[in-house]
Amino acid sequence: MNRIDLSPLYRSSVGFDRMASLLDSSLRGEQSSNGYPPYDIEVLDENKYAVTIAVAGFGRHELDIQVEKGVLTIRGRKEKTDEERKFLHQGIAYRAFERKFNLADHIEVVSADMNNGLLTINLKQEIPEAMKPRTIEIGTSEKKSEQVLEHKNKAEAAA
Repeated sequence: MNRIDLSPLYRSSVGFDRMASLLDSSLRGEQSSNGYPPYDIEVLDENKYAVTIAVAGFGRHELDIQVEKGVLTIRGRKEKTDEERKFLHQGIAYRAFERKFNLADHIEVVSADMNNGLLTINLKQEIPEAMKPRTIEIGTSEKKSEQVLEHKNKAEAAA
């Protein structure tokens, strides 16, 4: 088994250790994944994304979508039927599945739609105001010395 050493990522970044560990765990976990059901991840806009999963044969009531601790989990379980069917060839997989996606910080699930056997989950990145970049004005030392002089003059005038 080949293993990728991600320790250089930990050395050269500050505060991104969670991202590096997610990358490390996803590289290890993807090998055991069987690739069912197939999915697409699409960038719709600068802050909007969509995950589309092929769920042919599953009804809305047979699918479960949950978000917990930054992990989007989609589960599908086909209901048992009393009807016995005889197939010459069965190529449509009705097997149960579970697909997980690690969501980045500030990514929220907006909605989910199902159309023509495709489940589309819409995501949006909403960065809080406190986290958005802001411009910091650079002051000069002249302003500080003027403020100190004004303060001394006011103190002298009061005395």
